[in-house]
Amino acid sequence: MSCKTRLIVMNFLQFAVWGTYLTSMGSYLAQVGLGSCIGLFYAMQGVVSLFMPALMGIIADRWVPAQKLLGLCHLLSALFMFGAGYYGMTAGENVEFIVLFAFFSMGIAFYMPTIGLGYSVAYSALDAEGLDAVRHFPAIRMFGTIGFICSMWMIDVLGFQTSHLQFFACAALGVVASAYAHTLPECAVHAEAEGGRSLSGLLGLRSFGLLRHRSLRLFFLFSMCMGVSLQITNGFANPYITSYQSIPTFADTFGVRHANLLISLSQVSETCCILLVPFAMKRWGIKRVMQIAMLAWVLRFGLFAAGDPGNGVWMFLLSMVVYGVAFDFFNVSGSLFVDLMADPRQRSSAQGLFMFMTNGVGVTLGTLGAQAVVNHFVDFGSAEPQVDGWSWAWWVFAAYALVVLVAFSLLFRWKPGQPEGRME
Repeated sequence: MSCKTRLIVMNFLQFAVWGTYLTSMGSYLAQVGLGSCIGLFYAMQGVVSLFMPALMGIIADRWVPAQKLLGLCHLLSALFMFGAGYYGMTAGENVEFIVLFAFFSMGIAFYMPTIGLGYSVAYSALDAEGLDAVRHFPAIRMFGTIGFICSMWMIDVLGFQTSHLQFFACAALGVVASAYAHTLPECAVHAEAEGGRSLSGLLGLRSFGLLRHRSLRLFFLFSMCMGVSLQITNGFANPYITSYQSIPTFADTFGVRHANLLISLSQVSETCCILLVPFAMKRWGIKRVMQIAMLAWVLRFGLFAAGDPGNGVWMFLLSMVVYGVAFDFFNVSGSLFVDLMADPRQRSSAQGLFMFMTNGVGVTLGTLGAQAVVNHFVDFGSAEPQVDGWSWAWWVFAAYALVVLVAFSLLFRWKPGQPEGRME
């Protein structure tokens, strides 16, 4: 099996694990009376990303090969997700927040580092093969999105959207991903690399030296601001669309009955758009690519606010289309940009720093803020339709993304083809 094929399978499994619950968990939580706590569960992904990816990145750079650590993290995550599913099964309708939240938090604490570790394994393997990551990685990463889509469809078709069974599915795929990780190409560790005997070298903190450069400091800052948007639709799109079932006109529409399938069109778009990343990075540079991503987030939220599952379903569909640009032009391009700028000896640590800013600080602030906005406009305890409240919440999210776009355009300076070289 070729190196690229092995990395394709790794990415497929990596994101198939995430797809089992990421877009459907909100509906399950609403089903068991925890609708007002959806933001806390999704924010926990951000909280653990404040330290776990960076910590695991340091360990992978200094002591344990990244592919072995990737397998261990997948296994531990699977065990805790199984615990969440088992508790949901035994508790039924009487799910207590603290117990389910504890199992989920531990599961996600070990899952989130696997994203950065997976990137490191891929970049290391491509380097060893003499392949350009900017050119070859996006096509490999595309299969991660395909894995995510397959899991979403599986959860929808099997009727797991509002069930604890989605956690069992997550655990099963996690075990498979763990076993497969140990077959991946060996990644180097740099325990005796330059700076290895200093405190900063020992702790893997040299990747923070990237923040000394103004442009990169601003890049990470705005990455954090964009990270605010990452989990909003994952947490709230499903319960928003299914809320239309309380209105007879929309109750039998495809979107309401199969919200996960409708939302999965976002990932289909992501699969297509990821192939544009190498062209966009080389043609326009990181600033223009990020601007396009930010504009796409404005449209993503605005179209949700204006659309509905009936005659306005075309706006929902268009929102799914622009999501591919919003996610790929930010997340994948950002990861590639960081890898290009960082010293290879701090590859995993630099990816951990990117995860810290985006899926850590950004997601934590974003999901907690989004929950506050949604709770302000939407009454989960009411039997009355809450469509107008949901619409106002989506307009608030769109306005935020627009402000970030304007600020980034004014403050960030980076020219296409600028010869930076590695920065330490």
